[in-house]
Amino acid sequence: RVEILRDGASAQYGSDAIAGVMNIILKKNTTMGSATLRTGITGSGDGEMIGVALNNGSTVGEKGFINYTVDFSKISLANRPGKVDALGEAKDFLGGTPADVALVQSFLNKMPDAGNINGSPETAAAKFLVNGGVNYNDETQLYYNAAYVYKQVNSFANYRTPYWRPVADMPYLATLFGTGTAASYQGYVPTFGGVLNDYNATLGYKTVKNGWNADASFTTGGNSQIYTVTNSQNRSKDANGNFIYASNPNRYTGPIAFKPGGTSFTHYVGNIDISKILSDKLSFAIGSEFRSENFEITEGDEASWIGGGADSFQGNRPEDSGKFNRYNIGGYVSLSYDITKDFLIDGTARIENYSDFGNAFVWKLSSRYKFADDKVTLRASLSTGFRAPSLHQIYTQKAQSSFVPGQGIVVQGLINNVSSAARLNGVPKLDSEKSTNFTIGAGLKPIKNLSVTLDYYNIVVDDRIILGEPINFGAVGTSAFFVNGLTSKTSGLDFVASYRNINIGSGKMAFNLAGNYTFQNGRDGDINNPASVRALTGVFNSQNLAGQNVISPTQDALLFSSRPIFKVIFGGDYEVGKWGLSLNNTVFGPTKFKNQGMSNDLRIEFLTKMVTDLGINYSATDKLTIQANVNNLFNILPEWEFVAENAAGQTLLNNPDAVRDQSNLITFNGRYAQTSYDGSHFSQLGTMFNLALNYKF
Repeated sequence: RVEILRDGASAQYGSDAIAGVMNIILKKNTTMGSATLRTGITGSGDGEMIGVALNNGSTVGEKGFINYTVDFSKISLANRPGKVDALGEAKDFLGGTPADVALVQSFLNKMPDAGNINGSPETAAAKFLVNGGVNYNDETQLYYNAAYVYKQVNSFANYRTPYWRPVADMPYLATLFGTGTAASYQGYVPTFGGVLNDYNATLGYKTVKNGWNADASFTTGGNSQIYTVTNSQNRSKDANGNFIYASNPNRYTGPIAFKPGGTSFTHYVGNIDISKILSDKLSFAIGSEFRSENFEITEGDEASWIGGGADSFQGNRPEDSGKFNRYNIGGYVSLSYDITKDFLIDGTARIENYSDFGNAFVWKLSSRYKFADDKVTLRASLSTGFRAPSLHQIYTQKAQSSFVPGQGIVVQGLINNVSSAARLNGVPKLDSEKSTNFTIGAGLKPIKNLSVTLDYYNIVVDDRIILGEPINFGAVGTSAFFVNGLTSKTSGLDFVASYRNINIGSGKMAFNLAGNYTFQNGRDGDINNPASVRALTGVFNSQNLAGQNVISPTQDALLFSSRPIFKVIFGGDYEVGKWGLSLNNTVFGPTKFKNQGMSNDLRIEFLTKMVTDLGINYSATDKLTIQANVNNLFNILPEWEFVAENAAGQTLLNNPDAVRDQSNLITFNGRYAQTSYDGSHFSQLGTMFNLALNYKF
């Protein structure tokens, strides 16, 4: 099962616990193993899934136990391409004259989606998990757990159409991706694959002596992501204008498969926690943690990065690759005091020291009060928190391809905060994010089968780290970088209600209602532009560079308004005999986007939608259970529309040609018509059918 601690917990758990903590409680069963076979498909007939899992446990000797799970799965591609607009394509790639539009349309008549493949990629995964321990006696226990996940993903870059990568510019394309004639060349689609290896393992020892509880553990974990690009090319030219891999313009001699490198991360964590109930009112806890983190950027093969690199995904250059490390040590102390049997107060303080950015001190105060025979519980907390900048944010530096409205796919730079380029451009080093959290809530259980919780939260994050907008520094080029760019404020309400064991006929019914409503989620105060960016105003005014910000309206929207204002889940469960039925409805509130490239006089809004999920469970025997689920029963898809910000925006919306242009800008000329290029708030795959057979032994 999973347990959620909602309020900020940095004071006890350290970095990354700004908004809460999730505890995963592992299985300990030594009997009653199970085997599960599952399969599924989307309502469009793609995205087929098949998986098999085995869980079992056993005693080990007289005092030990072990529980393990093995899981294999395979998911096929689910493709949701859009219909591409010829006029937008001609403007992006060919200048947009009538002759050019006709050329593009002739290709789109054969491939209306321009060969684009986007949706959910093909995935294969293998997972291995184990949990075990030895109970030496009632006061001493050795415990361990470990997990390993291998996942392979195969996806695709945007299709390189013949008017985007024309044979007239690269004559060798006729042979490389055709049969030798210009007419046979119809473009190509690079594949983009990844292999993920993820592992973690913990070994710990618990003991109780003279009322003191001690828990010491060591954890190691890590993951690596290695990329591959196939069916592509390196079309770079040397200083003399000659192709690097085609000295004869009609003959390409370079690779069509590339190894761009990847990234990996490992950490080693040691923990000691000691606690004791000092009296019937007072309890005490103290603990310490040491952590070492290692981040590696793996260099790609030369062909993947030399010149412009592999077409679609450039490899990691030698100067951008390397191994990076940091360590930190922290400690906390906590006191809990029962003023009465119903009134509890708790306080925790923690200090950290990081090798790369220094110290952090955080604290937390919380309280709980119960009354009406424990039918009503009031709770509140006030805390500070922090999140250290990740090694990935500090050290990642590379050239990357991305869609720029009106320009198609272009290569842009990302510089890290500790490089010579950062110093040259006045990019500051990253500091930690700091938070202040306030929560207050109530839990009600007026009758046995009814429970209700209502919680208000208010979170302020200072020095929030964001990936900034590419900045044109004039002579030294255009680059993006991570920066402590803003202060954000988020507040809202969480509501959960459950009413169970309602007798209906010969069965029992249960209703569940859960929801979240956001009062505020946005930037507080001015953008924290580095001095070098602020200095661009006026200095480069002749180049129309005045007023640049590290946060664009698009990034502001992605951080804040793209989150649904509200989300509500209402469902019911009915059990009768061997049957179990469930029906859940999820309502996604409106979201607002300010997509890159679109007019500042417009925004887009994703409409409020309700997605319905149906589940049927049948216990055929004491050992065999059949489960069928239909997710998104009514095939509800994301839907967006333009909204005018002002009178000028309304004028645009009254012009069909202008609306068409704006739509092309935010969907890459229709390639991502369902979600826009920046994504949506729920899946575009529509209805999905799943079936599972579970056998206990």
